[in-house]
Amino acid sequence: MIARRWRGWVATDRAEAYVDYLDATGLSEYKETPGNLGAYCLMRDLGDGRTEVQTLSFWESMDAVKRFAGDDPERAVYYPEDDDYLVGERETTVLHFRVPWAHRGD
Repeated sequence: MIARRWRGWVATDRAEAYVDYLDATGLSEYKETPGNLGAYCLMRDLGDGRTEVQTLSFWESMDAVKRFAGDDPERAVYYPEDDDYLVGERETTVLHFRVPWAHRGD
């Protein structure tokens, strides 16, 4: 299993609207991609008017990641309206982690 982590920053007063937008774009595309095993959206207010947003998605393999991200899976995927929400410097890459095991809180 592969975990893919992306992060960005939005104005805190627009964070909820951005999450709705993110759900309709990236998170929705994750779900539609064969080999996606799920995704989470994480948020934390930084206290300076910005909120950090991270997506953590899980994939069967790097081939599955490539079905979502294309031939350069280390490159972040952005959507047209991201420019309207994201503030500060934009990270152009994402991180991938091998997941040797996962605990499912059964």
